[in-house]
Amino acid sequence: MGVNKHNDNSKSEFIFGKKNYKFLFIGLAFIVIGFILMSGGGSDDPNVFNEAIYSWRRIRLAPTLVLIGFGIQVYAILLNPNKK
Repeated sequence: MGVNKHNDNSKSEFIFGKKNYKFLFIGLAFIVIGFILMSGGGSDDPNVFNEAIYSWRRIRLAPTLVLIGFGIQVYAILLNPNKK
Protein backbone atom coordinates (compact mmCIF):
# COMPACT_ATOMS: atom_id res chain seq x y z
CA MET A 1 0.00 0.00 0.00
CA GLY A 2 1.31 3.44 0.88
CA VAL A 3 4.94 3.28 1.90
CA ASN A 4 6.47 6.40 3.41
CA LYS A 5 9.77 7.02 1.76
CA HIS A 6 12.20 8.92 3.95
CA ASN A 7 15.25 10.46 2.41
CA ASP A 8 18.10 10.01 4.87
CA ASN A 9 20.31 12.31 2.84
CA SER A 10 18.10 15.31 3.55
CA LYS A 11 19.89 18.00 5.48
CA SER A 12 17.96 19.77 8.23
CA GLU A 13 18.15 23.51 7.82
CA PHE A 14 16.82 26.40 9.80
CA ILE A 15 14.00 28.37 8.25
CA PHE A 16 15.66 31.69 9.05
CA GLY A 17 19.22 32.77 8.46
CA LYS A 18 21.56 34.79 10.67
CA LYS A 19 20.30 38.04 9.21
CA ASN A 20 16.70 37.14 10.08
CA TYR A 21 17.58 36.32 13.68
CA LYS A 22 19.57 39.53 13.99
CA PHE A 23 16.54 41.57 12.95
CA LEU A 24 14.25 39.49 15.18
CA PHE A 25 16.38 40.28 18.23
CA ILE A 26 16.60 43.97 17.29
CA GLY A 27 12.81 44.11 16.97
CA LEU A 28 12.41 42.32 20.29
CA ALA A 29 14.75 44.83 21.94
CA PHE A 30 12.63 47.72 20.60
CA ILE A 31 9.47 46.11 21.97
CA VAL A 32 11.00 45.44 25.39
CA ILE A 33 12.39 48.98 25.66
CA GLY A 34 8.98 50.37 24.66
CA PHE A 35 7.19 48.40 27.35
CA ILE A 36 9.78 49.36 29.97
CA LEU A 37 9.32 53.04 29.09
CA MET A 38 5.56 52.61 29.25
CA SER A 39 5.58 51.19 32.78
CA GLY A 40 5.29 53.17 36.00
CA GLY A 41 3.57 56.43 36.68
CA GLY A 42 1.08 55.05 39.12
CA SER A 43 0.38 56.30 42.60
CA ASP A 44 0.87 54.37 45.83
CA ASP A 45 -2.38 55.78 47.19
CA PRO A 46 -5.43 54.92 45.03
CA ASN A 47 -7.18 58.11 46.18
CA VAL A 48 -4.44 60.36 44.78
CA PHE A 49 -4.22 60.95 41.02
CA ASN A 50 -0.73 61.18 39.55
CA GLU A 51 -0.31 63.26 36.37
CA ALA A 52 2.87 61.31 35.48
CA ILE A 53 0.83 58.75 33.57
CA TYR A 54 0.26 61.38 30.88
CA SER A 55 3.94 62.08 30.26
CA TRP A 56 5.26 62.36 26.71
CA ARG A 57 7.39 59.29 27.26
CA ARG A 58 4.42 57.05 28.12
CA ILE A 59 1.94 58.44 25.59
CA ARG A 60 4.09 59.01 22.50
CA LEU A 61 7.59 57.52 22.73
CA ALA A 62 6.89 54.09 24.23
CA PRO A 63 4.01 53.08 21.90
CA THR A 64 6.00 54.33 18.91
CA LEU A 65 8.95 52.13 19.90
CA VAL A 66 6.65 49.13 20.32
CA LEU A 67 5.10 49.66 16.88
CA ILE A 68 8.54 50.10 15.29
CA GLY A 69 9.61 46.86 16.99
CA PHE A 70 6.61 45.01 15.57
CA GLY A 71 7.42 46.42 12.13
CA ILE A 72 10.99 45.17 12.42
CA GLN A 73 9.65 41.74 13.45
CA VAL A 74 7.45 41.56 10.35
CA TYR A 75 10.40 42.63 8.18
CA ALA A 76 12.62 39.96 9.78
CA ILE A 77 10.04 37.25 9.10
CA LEU A 78 9.54 38.28 5.47
CA LEU A 79 13.24 38.78 4.75
CA ASN A 80 14.68 36.25 2.34
CA PRO A 81 17.89 34.90 3.94
CA ASN A 82 19.18 33.42 0.66
CA LYS A 83 19.08 36.70 -1.25
CA LYS A 84 22.49 38.30 -1.44
